[in-house]
Formats: sequence, structure tokens, C-alpha cells
Amino acid sequence: MATRDLLIEIGTEELPPKALSRLSSAFADQIAKQLQDLNLGFEDVERFATPRRLAVLVRDLEEAQQDNEKTRLGPAVKAAFDQAGQPTKAAAGFARSCGVDVADLARSDKDGTEKLAYTVLEKGQATTALIPDLLEPALSQLPIPKRMRWGSSRNEFVRPVHWLVVLFGNEAVAASVLGVDSGPATRGHRFHHNSDIPLGKAGAYEAVLRDQGKVIASLDKRREMIREQVLQEGDRLNATAVIDPDLLEEVANLVEFPVALTGSFEEAFLAVPQEALILAMKSHQKCFYLTDSNGKLLPKFITISNIESTDPGQVIKGNERVIRPRLADAQFFYDTDKESPLESRQAALGKLIFQDKLGTVLDKSQRVGELATLIANQVDANPEHCQRAAQLSKCDLLTNMVGEFAELQGLMGSYYAEHDGEPGDVSKAIYEQYQPRFAGDAVPETLTGAVLAIADKLDSMVGLFGIGQPPTGSKDPFALRRAAIGLLRIIVEKQLSLDLGELIDASLKTYPADLLQAETRTQVFDFVLERFRAWYLDKGMSSEEFQSVFVLKPSRPLDFHLRINAVHAFYQLPEAKPLAAANKRVANILAKQDSSDSVLALDESLLSEPAEKTLATEVQQKELEVAPLFDHGQYTEGLKVLSGLNTSVDTFFDDVMVMTDDVAVKNNRLALLKQLQSLFLRSADISHLHKS
Repeated sequence: MATRDLLIEIGTEELPPKALSRLSSAFADQIAKQLQDLNLGFEDVERFATPRRLAVLVRDLEEAQQDNEKTRLGPAVKAAFDQAGQPTKAAAGFARSCGVDVADLARSDKDGTEKLAYTVLEKGQATTALIPDLLEPALSQLPIPKRMRWGSSRNEFVRPVHWLVVLFGNEAVAASVLGVDSGPATRGHRFHHNSDIPLGKAGAYEAVLRDQGKVIASLDKRREMIREQVLQEGDRLNATAVIDPDLLEEVANLVEFPVALTGSFEEAFLAVPQEALILAMKSHQKCFYLTDSNGKLLPKFITISNIESTDPGQVIKGNERVIRPRLADAQFFYDTDKESPLESRQAALGKLIFQDKLGTVLDKSQRVGELATLIANQVDANPEHCQRAAQLSKCDLLTNMVGEFAELQGLMGSYYAEHDGEPGDVSKAIYEQYQPRFAGDAVPETLTGAVLAIADKLDSMVGLFGIGQPPTGSKDPFALRRAAIGLLRIIVEKQLSLDLGELIDASLKTYPADLLQAETRTQVFDFVLERFRAWYLDKGMSSEEFQSVFVLKPSRPLDFHLRINAVHAFYQLPEAKPLAAANKRVANILAKQDSSDSVLALDESLLSEPAEKTLATEVQQKELEVAPLFDHGQYTEGLKVLSGLNTSVDTFFDDVMVMTDDVAVKNNRLALLKQLQSLFLRSADISHLHKS
């Protein structure tokens, strides 16, 4: 069948940059889905998006639907004719509904029953007749958080619509959407070519806009243009241009024809912490920054202009004039904040609410300080430094710099504490309390920072669970899942032998009596340990391996980590699967015993079968061998030793009847199985490794 390219372009006022990519993808997906639903074949769908337009180009779209044969089934032949072979009312009615005589009906077999049938050929519609009805449904399904109206119209869209192009090959298709009629012309760059540009054929859309309209219609190509230009500017200056992916995406969504230009600012501004300057350049001016070979910020910036100026120097000067006050503000905030010690802001935290029921930020700092001191004594950290870091940890929330740039909390506190002469690990800990901030972020480097981070995260979890505000499936406003993962990572990666249950108990004691719910301890404990699941699954471990340790609820996260790594190593051994199956069998046997059945200590005098004697001897020997290994957390080595029980366990189940009629013998064999089970449970419940 003949095909043509289809172009649909919606021209608008400037679209929100942070939503542009999402809108573009959704628009293309909606058009593609509707074409598929209409049984119209096509090769591909290309999406285009600039601040002033959303467009899709459907390559090689069929010019019409395929003709479609449809067969209608009527009554069974037995019911369609009487004994004389004359049509019944059922047959006549079916023929009438089809617009034919009974004699024109065919017969078809359906599930073993012969029925009357009539086949009709449905002529496929021309694509040009179907296209206009695609637009409104596609636009109505876009993910627009807030729609707007314009003029006196009742139409609603993300931004006012100014033009519409619907071009099928070289044929302009008449359509209307949101009060705008389609035409054969697009529009160029707002400054370079702010007028209509006729389109001869749909497939030439991208090239015409680029060559005549000074518009790079492809978001992907525009993004890569910006990346290349920014890197080239860095190379030209023998510097490293740092490209933040989010900033790159936003800038690509702000321009239609990107031109990278490098400006500069006074070196005096470099006295301000570079993170504050970088944030000011990125958030306020959407500029990329440059560093030297040591990673130090250079007094230069790269801005992306939306025009190709005949006098780029003037554009650069304009950007320098705009960016200078932003950097001056950052310098003013920094200098003003340093005039007062960080400690002087602590009392004012009493006016800053952390959470209505949990009190102020000052209350939280005091709770965290108490908990941090306890943790410090357990991990050989400096308790005075941990307490001091907790006291100062939230003070920077009241500084001018953090008031302007909330992302700098912790970091600015660290700078100000260093300026005030606080101990180095105290200053670092104020920054490290929020680590890890995201997946893959580093854990605190200092032990003081690790202690403070654990205390701060645990305080939030205990308090919020305690007042009945745990995370839900869709909401986690206090980022408690991230806090729990962070707490586990710190304990494991810093190899801290901390008991989670004991820490939760200590945290509970820092809150007023009767404030928190009775089940808080259990809820927080289970919530934190459950975060291990995703961690280990991401590392390639199975759900069965995780469950074999999780059911034992080890209260020390580092111990949990050692156990599951040991199980993973054990599971690679050839003996693992038969031993897992045997442990599953043992667990089932023991679970079926009534509470009245007495599984007493093993009585060697009741052992009669060679297989049970051998197993009893080996269990005793292995217990002596693995006890010191398990006591020292050497679970991998211990499980490897226990893998040697495989042959004797298999022989036992082959040769010995456990549930014999002799009650004493039966209970003695149950006691032996209980010993075997307990031996493995020192590390994990490997019965969970057996897949039924």
C-alpha cells in the first residue's frame, strides 16, 4: 500500500521547560497508539519539541486502512430450517439483519456447531479522513499538571495555542484543535524568523525549520549541540566544563537555536565557597561552570544564548551584568553569616518546627545529641565531638545562605563551623549528617559524621513511626526509606557493630513518655531490615537467599550483611541444594509435632541405625568446629564446613524411619533433627533456599 509521512505540529507560547520532554514523549505516544488502534501501519514516529512547539512526524504512514472482512454468525443450521427444509423465523430474521436473502447466506462451523454466516467486506477509510479526529484525544491525554485558558475562549491547554500544522505528504489536512485551524505553514525562531514558513512536504519539516527558520526542532539534537559547544568552550580555555545532566536538559528546553558563550566574573567572588557560587550560576542563570585541573572553580561561566548574535560580545556583557548581582548576593550572605558564630543560632531553633507532635528542630537536635553520645561510646568515637556536632547540626538552617539555597544545608554549616574554629571532625560531620543523600552517594568519611548521620536518621524514623506517620505506598515526605537505606549502608560500609534493636530502644527513651505508639519498636525494626531486600536483590542475590536470613531477624545490620553474603557463597556449592531440601524436610517434620510431643536432648543409647549414629557423630563434630567460626561472624567458613554434612544427611533420610511407632526412639530422632536444624540456624534458615 502507498504511504506518506504525516506531520502534526502544535505551535504555542513558551512551554514549561521542566515538562517539555515529558509532554513531547506523551504526545508522540498518543498519536502512535491511536494510529495502531485504527489499524494504520507506519514505519516510525519521530518527536520534536522546542519551547514554542510540540510536533510528531510519522514516517511512511499508510494512505488508507486495509479492507477488512467480517463474518457474522447466525443461528445454528438445525434451528434455521424446519423438517421440510424451509427457513425458520430465526433464519429469516438473521438474513434480514444482513440485508440479504436466506439463500445468500453461507455456513460456518463454530465450536463443532454448523451455523448460518454472512461475510461482509468493510472498506478501509482514507487516512486523511481519520487524521483530524486524532488531535483532540491526543492533547487531552498529555500529562499537564495545570491547564490554563486564554482570551475569551473556554479551551484549556498548558499554554495558549497559536498555530496548527497537519500535513500528510504534501497535502494539507483541514483540522481544528483548541480553537485554531490548521494551515500549511510553520513558524520560525521568535527573533531570527518570526513569520510563517510554508512546508512543501511533511518529511522536510526538520530541515526547513533548521535552514529557513533558525530552529533546531529535535530536542535530542539540541541537547547534544549544547553539550558539544560547552565542551568546546572548555577546551578553548584549557579548562574543564562541568555539565550537570539536569541543567543540560533544562537549557535544551529553553532555547530553539543554542549558541554557547563564555563570560567571566571578578576573582574576588572566589572567596565564597564554590558550591554557593555554582548553585547561584546554575539555579538563577542556567549557566555551566568551569574548573581548573585541580577541580577548583574558575571565574568564568558558559551561558547558552537563544540567538546567533552579530555582536556576541554584547550578549556576553549582558549576561555578566546579570550574573554579577547574584554572586554578590552569595558573597553578602556568606560574609554576613560569618559575623555570628554558628552556635549563636542554636536557641532560635526552638522556634523552628520539625513536626507538630515531635516538637522543634532544637528538640530534635537535643534528642540526636543524646543518641549520638550513646552510639559514640559503642564505636569508640569521641562522644564530646559527636554531641557538639549534634548541637550545631541544624544551626545553618537559620543562615542567610541556606535561606536562599536550601540545597546547601549541612555544607554551609560545615564551612561556618570551620570558620568558628570547631574541631575538624565536628565541622565535617555537620555536612556528613545528610549522607548518603542519594543512591550511590558516599557514606560519611569521619566516624563522628557516621555517628551523627545514624542518630539523625533513626530519630526521624522512630518519631514519625511513633506518631503513626510511616511512609505509604505513594508518599514518603520525610524520605524515611532513603534514611533507612542510608543508615544500613553506613553501619555496613563503616563496619560498625551496632545493634539496631538497642539503638531503637535508646531513641525511644529520648522522647516524652506516652508520646509514641507501643508498636513503634517492632515497626521501625522491621521497616529498616526490610530495606535490605532491595539492596541485595540489586546485587544479584535471590529472594530466597534474603529470606533465609531475614526470618532470623538478626538485630545487627553488619551481622545480617555477613550472613547473607555467606548464604550467597554457600548457595554456589553443589551440596547447597540437597542440604536446603533436607532442611526444608526437617522443618516440615518438626513443625508437625504437637506441643505435647517432647523433643528432648539426644540420648545416644537410643541410636540404633548406622545412619543415625553417623549423623549424630558428625553433627557433634561439626558443632565443635563451627561454633568459634559463627561466634566471630565467619559465616562463610562455617557454612562451608556444614556442607560436609550432605552425605550423612542424605543417608539418614534414605535409611532411617523418623516417625517410628516407638515413641522414645521417634523423639530421639526428632531431637537429632532439631540439633541439625539448630546448627544451620546459627547462620541462616537454609530451608528457604529450597524451591518447591
